Amino acid sequence: MKQFKLVALAAIVTVVVLFAWQFLGLGKPGEPKTLTIAVAGPLTGSEAAFGEQFKRGAEKAVADLNAKGGVMGKQLTLVMGDDACDPKQARSVAEDLASKKVPFVAGHFCSGSSIPASEVYLENNILQISPGSTNPTFTERGLANVFRTCGRDDNQGKIAAQYVAEKMPGKVVAIIHDKSAYGKGLADEFKKALNAAGTQEAFYEAITAGEKDYSALVTKAKAANVDILYLGGYKTEGGLIVRQMRDQQMQTMLMGGDALVTEEYWAITGEAGEGTMMTFSPDPRLLPQNTALVQSFRDAKYEPEAYTLYTYATIQAWASAVEKAKSTDWKQVAAALKGNAFETAIGTIGFDAKGDVVGPTYVMYVWKGGKYGYAE
Repeated sequence: MKQFKLVALAAIVTVVVLFAWQFLGLGKPGEPKTLTIAVAGPLTGSEAAFGEQFKRGAEKAVADLNAKGGVMGKQLTLVMGDDACDPKQARSVAEDLASKKVPFVAGHFCSGSSIPASEVYLENNILQISPGSTNPTFTERGLANVFRTCGRDDNQGKIAAQYVAEKMPGKVVAIIHDKSAYGKGLADEFKKALNAAGTQEAFYEAITAGEKDYSALVTKAKAANVDILYLGGYKTEGGLIVRQMRDQQMQTMLMGGDALVTEEYWAITGEAGEGTMMTFSPDPRLLPQNTALVQSFRDAKYEPEAYTLYTYATIQAWASAVEKAKSTDWKQVAAALKGNAFETAIGTIGFDAKGDVVGPTYVMYVWKGGKYGYAE
């Protein structure tokens, strides 16, 4: 009987200790005191500038969260995956991150990477929030683990087409794309909205990313007296095309999407990039609540442009949802993301049933004197 009482007492003490431990947010005894999450994007390759934005934003978000006590009492550890904006490499990155048992990935950047990676994440119970993948397909497949803090190309393309129709009536427009999920998707949405507004493009065709000589395209645009060349694609090809148009004394404007929102675009074009226009969400660097955050990046000699603060906000939203759900289980976190609003570095955001962000829409920007700012 005495032995039975001792066993019962020990059991009660154990239950009390476990309860107290978890009540204090320490998890179960013996559990690691850290929580590993991931960021994935093109850390190498032609779009490495955006990968660097992801990396910087994620590192700062993790550092700031850890300074405030972490998430659910645990310090965050960040691992990184480099997909080089390649679909096959993105799938390999996703499989590697799954092997590390991360509960959450902030990524990827290119839609052609996010889409195949998301299938791996779903199979391995990982929540994915992309700061930069804008192709509608990403959230249209009904995958419950998929979210994004950026907008969609069906909105981005529509905003650009409306701008052309309202501000530049009668201009000759041509449309090109680089065959990528992002590039073709954006070009198609722009074309659809442009045609609906009553303007027919002079031509619509694909280019090959990675080429250096676009003289045939430039000659065709010159012969068609194109005023606006709309690009569904990335900064490198856009920059080369602009330079080659200027070499042929063409004043044709290049217009594109969010992939031109990086100072590396101007590094490619120089003065030839003057007047280039593109769509992107309102600049979060200008939000009053971000003054200290932006300054901390600048103090570290880094300009937090484009998707830097979007990645920061992505991790903020996930961390807040985890605290609300009191769990890192992806299903519980997904429910919290869809059921709440979050204060982040890109403003107050929420998520709809598909996982798309409910927040700022797109506006038009223009390159002037080596900087980009809001267009009139």
